[in-house]
Amino acid sequence: MVEYEVQGRVGLITLNRPEARNAINGEVAAALEAAVDQLEADPEVWIGILRANTAGQDRPVFSAGADLKAVNSGGPPLGTSRGGFGGFTFRERRKPVIAAVDGLATAGGCEIVLSCDLVVASTRSSFGLAEVKRNLIAGAGGLFRLPRAIGRAAAMEAILTGEPLPAERAHQLGLVNQLVEPDQVESAALALADKICQNAPLAIWASRKVVLAADDADDETLWRMTNEAMAGVMKSEDLKEGLQAFVEKRAPEWKGR
Repeated sequence: MVEYEVQGRVGLITLNRPEARNAINGEVAAALEAAVDQLEADPEVWIGILRANTAGQDRPVFSAGADLKAVNSGGPPLGTSRGGFGGFTFRERRKPVIAAVDGLATAGGCEIVLSCDLVVASTRSSFGLAEVKRNLIAGAGGLFRLPRAIGRAAAMEAILTGEPLPAERAHQLGLVNQLVEPDQVESAALALADKICQNAPLAIWASRKVVLAADDADDETLWRMTNEAMAGVMKSEDLKEGLQAFVEKRAPEWKGR
């Protein structure tokens, strides 16, 4: 259902239910939460990539969201107490995750993408919150995360019509960081992850925390968080390494401590 592997400093998480359009059921939610647990617990892994197996699909689907058959049959919950829907959308984590999207990310699948920190998408991808078409609402963060990502007007149209945003439009609006051809999604996501991992992990993680708080916290809180983040990195071994590497004109060797 969900696979996890490590490539260098990168944890690769794969939704692996292509026969069901990578829809989320209880088993997938538990497995996705477990994969994030592995990502967070491994000190040698600094960033994650979330991708999907679309093998055998004529029209690739990153994730169709909630498995409505499982919902209709009264199966196990599609979320977890720590992670919310999919074991992911409300999961607190320290490390950034890049969504590598090739195909349709709709409903809860789009909400999973919105829960990531960066998005690399193929030109044939699209993003939508189609819940209104089934007398549902986007209950896993999409109603407030999509407006933050693309602006209120564009988000309102997408949410109330239920129609997906094509990848090019999503890129123009700021939801997608990098737009690439379908066969380049994974390599582009890995290249972005590797570029991020050239920097100090403690600074990456601390900076991410403040950026995420910026939408809701007041300036006083954000200044406090920034100062706390600065104090933390100033006490680290990596600060000494970064300064010494600068003096010696070489690439730093980060330790994450």
